Amino acid sequence: MDRPGWAPEGVDMQQASPARMYDALLGGSHNFEIDRQAAEAGKRLVPDLPRLALSNRAFLRRVVRFLVDQGLRQFLDIGSGIPTAGNVHEVAQSLDPDVRVLYADIDPIAVAHARAILQDNDKAAAIEADLRKPDELLARVRETGLIDFDQPVGVLMMAVLHLLSDDDRPVEKVSALRAAVPAGSYVAISHLTSEMRPEDAGKLGHNAANVTRVGIHFRSKDAIVAMFQGWELVEPGVVELPVWRPESERDQHETPGRSLGLAGVGLKF
Repeated sequence: MDRPGWAPEGVDMQQASPARMYDALLGGSHNFEIDRQAAEAGKRLVPDLPRLALSNRAFLRRVVRFLVDQGLRQFLDIGSGIPTAGNVHEVAQSLDPDVRVLYADIDPIAVAHARAILQDNDKAAAIEADLRKPDELLARVRETGLIDFDQPVGVLMMAVLHLLSDDDRPVEKVSALRAAVPAGSYVAISHLTSEMRPEDAGKLGHNAANVTRVGIHFRSKDAIVAMFQGWELVEPGVVELPVWRPESERDQHETPGRSLGLAGVGLKF
């Protein structure tokens, strides 16, 4: 298989990646055949799966606008994935060109593509880092000099915590990030859930574990709410993706009551 020019050496083109599968679901072009096959397998099991991806992107845009309105001027997007239209820096810097954005992802393709897009943007950058190792991640963040931990930070974790198993202790990882940021900071989390559609979640989870070998963990609402331990939840709390402060009918990619994702925003006092 020929390696495309945008794919760094050393990337396994025979193993599906969550970031590239997500890119495929959104109609992007930075994915391999194995990623497209995995995305198509998911769509065969749950035909409205692409709507979930669109719903998550819409939530991201609403959150960024909300946090800029709250006065935040720096964002740390962990598990940022492959950049696509309406990414954090585009939304935030359209409101204030001085907003700083740092993307972090474990996928080298996501990082390489982000760096290519951001090469002329001195207020945005991308690093390769692993959420499962928060101390190392935070050290790399500090090395960039882009994020000032003496000022409030918007910590974004969109569709990434469900890639951590229970053994990875996702609640502890969020707590470690909370400890690193000052009062006035916010966290925004979106997460796959088994709450509304347990049968569909079960099918997708089984496929991820046994076919595509991409670890995805659907969790209950209580388990997702627990990730906000120590944060003050912003209204309306942890809710379905399309229900979190929708701005128009265009945000309703999924029917309320049928979403496969939950999301919320928390404030550190």
